[in-house]
Amino acid sequence: MAHIIVVGNEKGGAGKSTLSMHIATALARMGHKVGGIDLDLRQKSFGSYVANRRKFLQKAGLDLPSPDYHDLPEVDQAALQPGENVYDHRLSAAVSMLEPNNDFILIDCPGSHTRLSQVAHSLADTLVTPLNDSFVDFDLLAKIDADGEKIIGPSVYSEMVWNARQLRAQAGLKPIDWIVMRNRMGAQQMVNKEKMGKALDRLAKRIGFRVAPGFNERVVFRELFPRGLTLLDLRDTGVKQLNISNVAARQELRELIKALNLPGVSADF
Repeated sequence: MAHIIVVGNEKGGAGKSTLSMHIATALARMGHKVGGIDLDLRQKSFGSYVANRRKFLQKAGLDLPSPDYHDLPEVDQAALQPGENVYDHRLSAAVSMLEPNNDFILIDCPGSHTRLSQVAHSLADTLVTPLNDSFVDFDLLAKIDADGEKIIGPSVYSEMVWNARQLRAQAGLKPIDWIVMRNRMGAQQMVNKEKMGKALDRLAKRIGFRVAPGFNERVVFRELFPRGLTLLDLRDTGVKQLNISNVAARQELRELIKALNLPGVSADF
């Protein structure tokens, strides 16, 4: 049975699609079969990333490990029973199609609250939430006082994850392993960075997630998207020597894959 990884965050600009592509490609390069689904039906950044990759590899004559991406299939609404949701059936059909032939299915959620995102979270064996390292984004998880010290209560996204956990428990499924990834971190040790770290550690104990290191802000991620490439593909595309930033970013990805603690996976790449 495929292990389902959901990359979710109800705030745009957190780097979900970049993260999704790097996790999926890293797993594929380690020999795992990986299916991919993008639930942002308007933007489809993850889907575009994979499409860019296919075009580039075909043009360059390269055969590099890649996720097996599929759009949500259409469903005949006339066949639905009263009260049934068409999006539930589309997502269920996509997962059923990918599950027999893949070790992992990675689902990239939109940066907003949708029915599809709700259902996807309830399917997650592993939930990865990238979070920009600022209290503006922390507000997605919890309300905090003016000093950034006291947590007042969980926010809407945390409550949605809680509801997903309840649904899984009622269905007799194993609990969601929730990882909050600190993304786009600055290189300097600043007061805000330290406060964010302490606040996340306190909240992790309160609502039940693990904190993992993410990516620093790097131009290379924006440069790779048009070709559909990841940090792991550079040498295969003719880059003979990685610069210091690229080497550091590869190490960040390696540490993240280790932190995810996925079944049967080591960060050997």
